[in-house]
Amino acid sequence: MHDFEYEAPTTVADAVKLLAKHNGSARILAGGTDLIDQIRMGRFAPDVVVDIKKVEALHSIEISADGLRLGAVVPCYQIYGNETICRDYSALADATKIIGGAQIQSRASVGGNLCNSGPAADSTPALIALGAQAMIAGPNVIREVPVEKFCTGPGKNVLQPGELLTALVMPARPAHSGSHYLRFIPRNEMDIAVVGAGASVVLDESGKNFVSARIAIGAVAATPLFAEEASNLLAGQPVGDEAIEAAMAATRKIATPIDDMRGTVEFRKHVTGVLTRRALEKAIERARANTGS
Repeated sequence: MHDFEYEAPTTVADAVKLLAKHNGSARILAGGTDLIDQIRMGRFAPDVVVDIKKVEALHSIEISADGLRLGAVVPCYQIYGNETICRDYSALADATKIIGGAQIQSRASVGGNLCNSGPAADSTPALIALGAQAMIAGPNVIREVPVEKFCTGPGKNVLQPGELLTALVMPARPAHSGSHYLRFIPRNEMDIAVVGAGASVVLDESGKNFVSARIAIGAVAATPLFAEEASNLLAGQPVGDEAIEAAMAATRKIATPIDDMRGTVEFRKHVTGVLTRRALEKAIERARANTGS
């Protein structure tokens, strides 16, 4: 393995200073479940690894009337172990339950999963469906980026040298809302999604009409995608097969998968529609059960 220096700052400001000082030659370690392998395999050869696990501010889970603020290094098991997140942000709980096994979930974070920027990342479509914003701290600025615009290519994202993802912020969930994430994998032993789909819906009080929706898909393009047209097609429509099938078609339309060992283009586009339907149906079921009381 490539030799590197190790730093473990205890504040966001100190972490940013270290990253800025090394100007692109540093890599951030949150859980390390991806990074250690990437260094071992020679994908990255950093001069220094900056371990941010000791930055207490990045471990917080804050739930208020404004929504959910999730620190960048909160591990998966703490997310799906939180009763409020499971109830109100269930797509995120769904995703974190299936990222690796128990050992991975005890270390891996949603923030790290996002920054790794894999096209098949499980948590990213869930975050997009829930309208998450990425909070980024840098040497001279703090900025906010919608998660659907965070990833720019396989393994690439909007973070500049010296910048650090500090939190993910999701708006409060209203009554009659629900969300779901699921993926297709060819067998239990293969953990990388062939297709992933997340959906979030808000229904009217009758539970018979969509007020709004957000659909996101993964593993079928260079980055996880926000299916904006499909989402907009549902707003104001009656809940039923006609609206859902229109959303399925619009979601398939933006999928641009490749042929690889996990599946063909034709198969993966078909599965994109199937999972969109299933994600919506489960989100609708949860929304109808969520009366806000």
